[in-house]
Amino acid sequence: MTRIEQLQQFLLENPQDPFLHYALAMEYAKLGDDEKTLTAFENMVKDYPDYVGTYYHFGKLLEKKGEPERAREIYLTGIQMCRRLRNIHALSELQGALNLLEGFGDEDEDD
Repeated sequence: MTRIEQLQQFLLENPQDPFLHYALAMEYAKLGDDEKTLTAFENMVKDYPDYVGTYYHFGKLLEKKGEPERAREIYLTGIQMCRRLRNIHALSELQGALNLLEGFGDEDEDD
């Protein structure tokens, strides 16, 4: 049984577990299946908006697909959620990703 098959089986038993949905999305990402990953992330944001780990990886996927404006929207939505939940660690990661997307925080700045 593959990891994806295992996760799908777990989801049959626990369909409302956001971690299982997230893990499945990440498995699709590992396989390079951008369309299934995109669909899974879209569903995560809709169904489990408090699962803040989604926003970073969703934004990075959108950047990879050449959708920087949509990535920016996802990062900003995630930042708002992190502030509401007081999740400083995830907030910092999302802010860093947004800064890179917008051209701030380039590695050459320290020189």
